[in-house]
Amino acid sequence: MDGVARQQLYYSVEQVADLLGLHVRTVRGYVREGRLKAALVGRQYRITHEDLEAFTGLPAPSPARAARPARHTEVSGIVQIDAIGPGSVDRLTNLLMAAVAGRHGDDRLRVESVHDRERATLKIIVLGGLDATAELLRLIDSVIEDLE
Repeated sequence: MDGVARQQLYYSVEQVADLLGLHVRTVRGYVREGRLKAALVGRQYRITHEDLEAFTGLPAPSPARAARPARHTEVSGIVQIDAIGPGSVDRLTNLLMAAVAGRHGDDRLRVESVHDRERATLKIIVLGGLDATAELLRLIDSVIEDLE
């Protein structure tokens, strides 16, 4: 092995169940029946990378990758619009709220707005996924040119 020791990869029964989309009891049953080779370490079964591949007939991901939660990205941003009157604020905020309320899908989006009448400034606070936030920012950009 050219001087480099090969690292043995082990899976827990829970990791195997998650990887295969099975219930933990089902995987334990496969182990007890001998269908899935495993070693009892203490009071828990451990399945080697090779044994999981032999059982499924497919390459198995590493345990570290199997245990990693799905990555979630989100944007938090503030858009400031100066020199905007109350009528334009109402039109823009109503449009934004309607756009957010009409969204479908898993990409969460939250919008809040604060209008300072004395300074004629509107701040729009946006919290959401990358794609949904980008769409909303494009909408704001296209609408502010047509206001007042």
